[in-house]
Amino acid sequence: MDFKVGDKAVYPAHGVGVIKGIETQDFDEIRQTFYVLKILDNGMTIMVPVENASAIGMRPVINEIQVEKVYEILRDRDVPTDNQTWNRRYREYMNKIQTGDPIEVGKVLRDLALLRGDKNLSFGERKMYDQAHGLLVQELSVAKDCDEKTIEAEIETIFAN
Repeated sequence: MDFKVGDKAVYPAHGVGVIKGIETQDFDEIRQTFYVLKILDNGMTIMVPVENASAIGMRPVINEIQVEKVYEILRDRDVPTDNQTWNRRYREYMNKIQTGDPIEVGKVLRDLALLRGDKNLSFGERKMYDQAHGLLVQELSVAKDCDEKTIEAEIETIFAN
């Protein structure tokens, strides 16, 4: 998977970024090429070795078909209640968020939104909810080429039902 300057890419657990450059640097006489990725959400710059980009999980922004799959996940209410202990659930959800897979992130968001309907979320769960929400809103808004407020409103509508 080759990215060009100006392409948008997703870096797991950080969200959507723009390729600002492709640089080659020498480290201990080993020449390595990097994507210079600027994360849209916080302006952070990450240098990703080109040869490791896909292994790290860097990928293009999802397409329209994948956008619909994410919405299907968010709308799905036919999921078993998670009765795991809080810390086990936390670890499982963090692993899903760190994959950067929008389907997995969507499952975390949905599960925590459903849990929020039953009880108050703990501080850690609330933080995880916010992270999953932010990652999904950002990628969906880029994928659908609309502003984040529109996506937030759509998600709130889904969870209001």
